[in-house]
Amino acid sequence: MKETITYKDLELKLALRENIEEIKKAYLYAEKEHEGQKRLTGDDLITHILEVTNILLDLNVDDPTIIAALLHETINHGTTTYEKLKENFGEEVAKIVQSVSKINKLELTKDNETDAIYLRKILVGLAEDVRVLFIKLADRLHNMRTNWAIKPENQKKKAEETLKVLVPIAHRLGINSIKSELENLSLYYLKPDVFNDISEKLNNTVDDLSGYLEEMKESLIEILSLAGIKFTIKGRVKSVYSIYNKLNNGKKWDNIYDILALRVFVDTISDCYAAIGLIHSKFRPMPKRFKDYIASPKENMYQSLHTTVFGPGKKVYEIQVRTYEMDEIAEKGIASHWSYKEKGAKKAQESMEQKLEMFRNVIETNAEDSELETAAENDFLADLIYVYTPKGDVVELPIGSTPIDFAYRIHSHVGDTTVGAIVNDSIVPLNYELQNDDIVSIKTSNTSTPNKDWLNIVKTTQAKNKIKAYFSKQTKEEYTVKGKEIIEQELRKRKLSFNEVLSNKNIEKILSELKLENLEELYLAVGSLRYTAGYIINLTKESSDEASDVLLKKMTPTPEINHQKDILVNGTDDILVSIAKCCKPIKGDEILGFITKGQGISIHKKDCPNIQDKNERTIEVTWNNDTTNYYFTTIYIETSNTNNQMAEIITEIGKKDIQVKSCNIIEKNDRYTYEINIRVKDKEELNMICNVLERMKNTTEVTTYLKG
Repeated sequence: MKETITYKDLELKLALRENIEEIKKAYLYAEKEHEGQKRLTGDDLITHILEVTNILLDLNVDDPTIIAALLHETINHGTTTYEKLKENFGEEVAKIVQSVSKINKLELTKDNETDAIYLRKILVGLAEDVRVLFIKLADRLHNMRTNWAIKPENQKKKAEETLKVLVPIAHRLGINSIKSELENLSLYYLKPDVFNDISEKLNNTVDDLSGYLEEMKESLIEILSLAGIKFTIKGRVKSVYSIYNKLNNGKKWDNIYDILALRVFVDTISDCYAAIGLIHSKFRPMPKRFKDYIASPKENMYQSLHTTVFGPGKKVYEIQVRTYEMDEIAEKGIASHWSYKEKGAKKAQESMEQKLEMFRNVIETNAEDSELETAAENDFLADLIYVYTPKGDVVELPIGSTPIDFAYRIHSHVGDTTVGAIVNDSIVPLNYELQNDDIVSIKTSNTSTPNKDWLNIVKTTQAKNKIKAYFSKQTKEEYTVKGKEIIEQELRKRKLSFNEVLSNKNIEKILSELKLENLEELYLAVGSLRYTAGYIINLTKESSDEASDVLLKKMTPTPEINHQKDILVNGTDDILVSIAKCCKPIKGDEILGFITKGQGISIHKKDCPNIQDKNERTIEVTWNNDTTNYYFTTIYIETSNTNNQMAEIITEIGKKDIQVKSCNIIEKNDRYTYEINIRVKDKEELNMICNVLERMKNTTEVTTYLKG
């Protein structure tokens, strides 16, 4: 049985650390916080902390990451707070620990209802600092090593979320040592029969395979030694998960060419190319299997030469040749260089910051959960291709990407002005799917603009967001110009002076009344038909009762209504009640009361998801038929028209003498959904206005909830 780790076991690795005293202080702090706490394995919790730290020490991360790793459970499983950590260890460490704490509260499951929500949360958490990822991966690796201690049904859940979310993260960060172990552990718990079958096949042939590897190794030693190249060689049999992945993709066992693999480590880049040349002179290379990732590194900084050759025993061998430094990055990723100041490490940090910025952009679009999940799968979890600019720079894109995706990855302006593409010296259509190793040249014109049809072509979320942003800006500018023209026309019609009506004093009054920031927002509000020009002009006067403005005046803020007399609790109307904002019940809905803490009773619809679990805090309530109060509720009108129909909708509602409190336009897939907050007497009146709106031209559906 493995002995539990102690802080003393780490002292040798910590000896050269610059902040050794601060690290020791963090350990003692964590030890005190976790005193007496146990894991399901029976070990003290502090052993998990030390194991995670040990994994990170092997990655050569910086000192703040090591300190944060020692403290990473102190918020969730201790008594400390962000403020205390900031006071004792500084803001940098405190922020990392806080982010890890947030992530560790989440359960990433495959359940369709919650999967996208959790994915959103983890991306938000990761976007703060890439070092949070290092700790999370190390934390998950040790948890997977001890996954046997949790319930069998939870073992599979943990393995599934590891494979779906955390393995791709390790891959993108280039941390192969963690990625490979997580893959094997996940497969072991998800498909034990498959894992054991592959392991058994490997074990049955391990002696033969090892013999072939040793023979090939001896041959390489001979040819490299004769050439005077200093080197080290390691042989390996491909991992169980890698073999499973190839079998799962339709490969036959006998056609998996890289089960036998050797890595050759040399001192310099020139030695890498010399070694490959010598190997090819002795062993016949397999066509199209040579890859030069030294001249064209992957975006996670991975560099190596790959070749596949026919060798001893008529077997096929995969051989990788790289320098020792390249191997450090290949196994440990940019984590190992995070604290260094070399040019290459700085480039890696910038690359990762760009990736994290992409995640932030996805989050900031406020997309629907399903859209975000698709975006994450397309840009973050997808298989990648590597294409080149004419100058030889590598661009990483998801499979299925087009020249437009490539153009927007280069620069927003390049994407916006794209008119054509040349791939491998041939003109291609803009919907052409790029392939690995394509050389892509984008043709631009400063007079050209994006096409909305591109949204159906592009693959990356970055490109889609840039295209949408362009048209959103265009629409906003058009409405702003249109709004100013509408106001000027109304002023000319009334024979009023523009400068007098829209004086600085009057503009200030209008902006304050409508809660707008500036004159441009005012023009935009008029141009998008949120307000009429007449209503704006009348706001500068004492009276604003013109018939043309009565409708939109109804949209101004309305005082909250006291509904205490509307609800009967045990036959009385004297108990403090409030209408729940989550489901907004109106008179005629089936309702239920929820006893709040100190705020009386909150009235919900009986089918409100927030009180689906009936308990001792729910109470039966009824409507008081003697009251004549009004209720605010929200309706959503979906249309098949790409033109703005807000004015027509507001007019139809106004004809029925129903007050509009506020309105909003939600644009999705080039179609509009109108969100209207109205005041009605009861459910009967709500159904009436919904029926009226359903009969409007271009209306496809009217609902009281926003569809996903």
